Amino acid sequence: MEGLKCELFNDNFENFKRYGIPKAQLIIADIPYNIGTDAYGSSVEWYKNGDIKNGESKKANSTFFNRDEGFNVVNFMKFGHRMLKKEPKANTGRGKSQSPAMIVFHACEQAHLLTEIAKKVGFKHSYPLVFVKKTSSQVLKANMRIVGACEYATVFYRDKLPKFNNDGEMIKNWFPWITDSSYPKIHNTQKPIPVLKRLIEIFTDPEDVVIDPCAGSGSTLRAAAELNRNAYGFEVERQMCEKAQKYMLTNGDIDLLANV
Repeated sequence: MEGLKCELFNDNFENFKRYGIPKAQLIIADIPYNIGTDAYGSSVEWYKNGDIKNGESKKANSTFFNRDEGFNVVNFMKFGHRMLKKEPKANTGRGKSQSPAMIVFHACEQAHLLTEIAKKVGFKHSYPLVFVKKTSSQVLKANMRIVGACEYATVFYRDKLPKFNNDGEMIKNWFPWITDSSYPKIHNTQKPIPVLKRLIEIFTDPEDVVIDPCAGSGSTLRAAAELNRNAYGFEVERQMCEKAQKYMLTNGDIDLLANV
């Protein structure tokens, strides 16, 4: 870990120039799903103590985050394209690529829009990823229809296929949604660190740079740091940055430098 960086900035990623961070081998982001005030619409948390008999809770008709609506997807994609390192000009041979990639977690309904915008800013190629959960949070819809038990993401890249560490294993486009309760849960839509680690292992090498422009709890930074990658993140919510600093990025087993 000596000499590696792990920095979280309480700012919008659009202000990245003021921080002078290096360009990334991998960008991972979990963008707002734009579900607005229906954030808890399928969860028992909509009601007090999870029981409809108790009436609606404070979470009814509320959003997960202040920025759930109005997130600028175009600027986000431009940031990703600009902050990924350049692709090497030389052809390094089959399975030896050093090209970068961006992975975006999103709602299933956002996939087409993101892909179209990505093409316009220079991400010529993409492919989908699916993460399979053992359970569904859509409890209130269980007697109405088939419920969702998957998370979705897309891998975006410019021209050449990105760096790929498969160690001889065929990696399919679906992954188990592996959780680890030993890590703190401080964000409503926090992605599990084992899932993030697996993606970081596949698309980067030790000492590479990983950036999360929508860092939230700092879980991506924690995952990258534990894998000996340099990690940088942006989070606009002051309270979330403070929680990330206190609970996710400060740990006796790891030495993380977090700027909040």
